[in-house]
Amino acid sequence: MTKSNNYCVIMAGGIGSRFWPYSRKSKPKQFLDFFGMGRTLLQQTFDRYSKIVPEENIFVATNSQYKDLVKEQLPQLNQEQILLEPARRNTAPCVAWASAHISKMEPDANIIVAPADHLILKEGEFIEAIMKGLDFVAQSPQLLTLGIKPNRPETGYGYIQVADKKQGDFYKVKTFIEKPQLEFAQVFIESDEFFWNSGIFLWKVSTILEAFHAHMPDMYEKIMNDDKNFESWPNISIDYGIMEKADNVYVQLCDFGWADLGTWGSLHEASPKDLHKNVIINGNTLLYDCSNNIIAMPKGKLVVLQGLEDYLVADTDNVLLICRKGDENTIRRYVNDVQIKLGDEFV
Repeated sequence: MTKSNNYCVIMAGGIGSRFWPYSRKSKPKQFLDFFGMGRTLLQQTFDRYSKIVPEENIFVATNSQYKDLVKEQLPQLNQEQILLEPARRNTAPCVAWASAHISKMEPDANIIVAPADHLILKEGEFIEAIMKGLDFVAQSPQLLTLGIKPNRPETGYGYIQVADKKQGDFYKVKTFIEKPQLEFAQVFIESDEFFWNSGIFLWKVSTILEAFHAHMPDMYEKIMNDDKNFESWPNISIDYGIMEKADNVYVQLCDFGWADLGTWGSLHEASPKDLHKNVIINGNTLLYDCSNNIIAMPKGKLVVLQGLEDYLVADTDNVLLICRKGDENTIRRYVNDVQIKLGDEFV
């Protein structure tokens, strides 16, 4: 049974540059259906949380550029449920603004904050974990994040180190670690102290607003005074602005088949593969001596490849990208170079 004071904020304002050329400024990855399921990542996220909180308590925070895309994909939302940001200012301002908005509606609200680009394979376990987390933050003035047991040395995720101190099944966070180098990631997975930072947060609205007052007082003043001058807001993540500074941060250890679809590599990990570990997205393929590749084609297009290993081949209407799969973090550099040399047409 959902509770009327449980709310959800879906963050859907990013441009997903590491998923270029499929993710574009005009239509980023959260508005795409990567798996051919008939539902985009944003729609799947909304479907997931609508089983936990009432639909009218779900808000989507996005850039004003994507207003029409959100309305098209989630027509059940009213205008007040779409929080439009005129400028991109990272997750801390997004969370602050949404929290202030919700606090005016329900001062006793419990809030889930979640990105729009996650894949959840075990939905039953996921719903159970979220409900358990909501009960925890409703009864205790803590900031809660969900931690995932790592199964590989992933360099594309942040990590959380847990302390011995715990409240029930919830561990106090010792430290947050940004996306590590491979050698450190390998050490982390051999330890029982480190977990992936899922980027899913839960807290009582009063608790998060108190945290902004303590650790980002200028930001707190802006939201309390209803300052809509987004260009003057700081460009800072919620992790760096609040979570790494606060001393009341806990982590809930979870296992519900989670993947953050932030990169092509994470998509490869989460997708079905052929016998040679190739991931095929749309299109028809004939592969000869090819292994461990990602091949993303428009529907109806045939691609014939020979002798490729560990490559990304991504074809869209006006961009074909072929690069080593392990070099995916350089895709942002490719995007910047394209924009500088050729303008926005291909970005």
